[in-house]
Amino acid sequence: MFTGIIQKLGSVEDVQHRGSHGQLRVRGGAWDPPLVLGESIAVEGVCLTVTGEPGEVITFDLLKETFDRTNLGSKGVGDRVNLERALRMGDALGGHFVTGHVDGTGHVRRITPVGRDHIIEVACAAKWMAQMVGKGSIAVCGVSLTLVDLMPDGFSVHLIPHTWENTTLGDLKLGSPVNLETDMLGKYVERAIALRMHDLPDPNSP
Repeated sequence: MFTGIIQKLGSVEDVQHRGSHGQLRVRGGAWDPPLVLGESIAVEGVCLTVTGEPGEVITFDLLKETFDRTNLGSKGVGDRVNLERALRMGDALGGHFVTGHVDGTGHVRRITPVGRDHIIEVACAAKWMAQMVGKGSIAVCGVSLTLVDLMPDGFSVHLIPHTWENTTLGDLKLGSPVNLETDMLGKYVERAIALRMHDLPDPNSP
């Protein structure tokens, strides 16, 4: 579980695609306390497991599906990535509950400077829009953000300078792919409504 509050910006050291799987190595610097083998890190909002002895460079093993379904498949050496360690008991919850299970990707449709801030408009599939509400939460590349405007095929978010400068959202261009994870509460509500409307049996009922 994560919060969507980015702790570090890393850079891709190496990426390998090997048929059904691959490997990603990210230079993230030192962590306090140090990372340990097997712990979870959100990379661009994707929950990955540390599979190599961690140090300044972190190694992750990925399935081809992860490359295909997230923007990690488009990352190259030198590209920056958002990093967040898994939430620990007692940590502050500054954003919202983020699982690191990316629903899908969208792409940047418009970037509008507004004073010191930026408004980013993202196009995405209608099925993800059904899980969003105005002023609700969305994780974009692992960053916890508040939804502003909702459209049939997209949404907008408002970025303050700190977010623009300290996450990979400041690297976005028109057409850039972004990882999206909708608020888990929206998913439960959508599921409950679907069960009621179609009178479907609840698989969790005895």
